[in-house]
Amino acid sequence: MTHNAYIFEAVRTPRSKGKKDGSLHEVKPVDLGAGLLRAIQSRHDLDTSYVDDVIFGCVSPIGEQGADIAKMIAQNAEWDESVAGVQLDRFCASGLEAVNTAAAKIASGWDDLIVAGGVECMSRVPMGSSGGPMGNDPGFSLRTGFVPQGVGADMIATIDGYSREDVDSFAVESQRRAAHARDSGWFDRSVVPVYDESGLTILERDDFIKPNTTLEILGGLKASFAMHGDLGFDDIILEKYNDYDAVNHVHTPGNSSGIVDGSSAVLVGNEQAGKDLNLTARGRVVATACLATDPTIMLAGPGPSAKKCLEKAGLGVDDIDLWEINEAFASVALRYMKDLGISHDITNVVGGAIAMGHPLGATGGCLVSTMLDELERRGKKRAMLSLCVAGGMGISTIIERV
Repeated sequence: MTHNAYIFEAVRTPRSKGKKDGSLHEVKPVDLGAGLLRAIQSRHDLDTSYVDDVIFGCVSPIGEQGADIAKMIAQNAEWDESVAGVQLDRFCASGLEAVNTAAAKIASGWDDLIVAGGVECMSRVPMGSSGGPMGNDPGFSLRTGFVPQGVGADMIATIDGYSREDVDSFAVESQRRAAHARDSGWFDRSVVPVYDESGLTILERDDFIKPNTTLEILGGLKASFAMHGDLGFDDIILEKYNDYDAVNHVHTPGNSSGIVDGSSAVLVGNEQAGKDLNLTARGRVVATACLATDPTIMLAGPGPSAKKCLEKAGLGVDDIDLWEINEAFASVALRYMKDLGISHDITNVVGGAIAMGHPLGATGGCLVSTMLDELERRGKKRAMLSLCVAGGMGISTIIERV
């Protein structure tokens, strides 16, 4: 017998620049995540002994983010000592993979209530700190045709014919939508302010958004990955995509996801947990899917994973009201809309990671809170959440408002 995996709560921290001058640099990962758990407990007068597990994504689980950060966060939040915790890493999909894993465990009946999400303090533990063969082992890279993600994103733009103006225009709109949503209070339901130990507010709302962004400003930025291409990565990708003479390097810091600090937490459980704890379901996880496509171009998996997710759910494109694709790079989002035949009018309706930033292990959980809020605000039924993932993977999840 399977059970519905209900979403009782979905919260996140504000996001801020992932450098030493960012607002959240002073906050340790174990404190950033614990703040969300305390907020969930306080909002619902939650008996934490009922929680079976805390599943947190983290892409660089070393140093301050090592030693099973999920369990450390649960302890730091002073939750019941019976609450277990596990950290997982599926690169940029880690936060959504945590939610999907929690939903699967709830659906199976083996667990009743789980907190899932993620944490990434990129100002304190830089991206790539954990090493690994991808990009660090020359033998592996040569054998597998590895190129940096940005070169892959530029190749997607080359194949699909997206110009520099196309990707910059998408980025400007992401900034406009995110600034409008933040300033209109649309994020307030889910964003939990970050406080210091004496209770003073460190950060209350997203401060990475740049509302004054224009095409002229973005047009003055230099391509980020042309240098990587000149090092030989263009040759590697063009050997595979040999119908093209050159890679059009269109991505810059202005039309790519921002490096930020952040955390997310989603409370997922079954119907009995809701009854026992007097929790009201806001949504449910309908279906999930993960797959892999070409590992060289690397970032083309979201569209295929969304189609697989629709098939698993027995739904069609027209059954989805809102679409959310993580804006790792502008070309990834443009390819996603092209693959699915969907309009920008219903895709990333409150902006995305180009404007707000992409705290790697936490982003998937952030998308859940953003889309759940928007389904409620707009009175809509279903949303599809998708992310591109290193190694050519794509991940998608359909959530439904209850």
